Amino acid sequence: MPEILEPPVRPGVVPILEDQPKRTREPGYLVICWNDPVNLMPYVTHVFQAVFGWDRPRAEKHMKEVHENGKSVLAKEGFEKAEFYVHELQKYSLQATMEPEA
Repeated sequence: MPEILEPPVRPGVVPILEDQPKRTREPGYLVICWNDPVNLMPYVTHVFQAVFGWDRPRAEKHMKEVHENGKSVLAKEGFEKAEFYVHELQKYSLQATMEPEA
């Protein structure tokens, strides 16, 4: 029977990542809905409920912000999720953009 040899490389010590600064965190992106003269307020409320899964009072709060202030920040997410929300809102013909959080 052949002789069993020890492996030539032994496992080393893995450095703990918690000691290193966290510089690789992705910045947050704000999803913003802008006021437009086309879409009615109940429709905007419905879209917010459909896209974000919000209850009626929360959707109406953001709809009123859009109507009274010209815009509302709807979410703060990573790049891909923010981009997804913007595209979903645009599918419903709402004017939505995203920008990096300041």
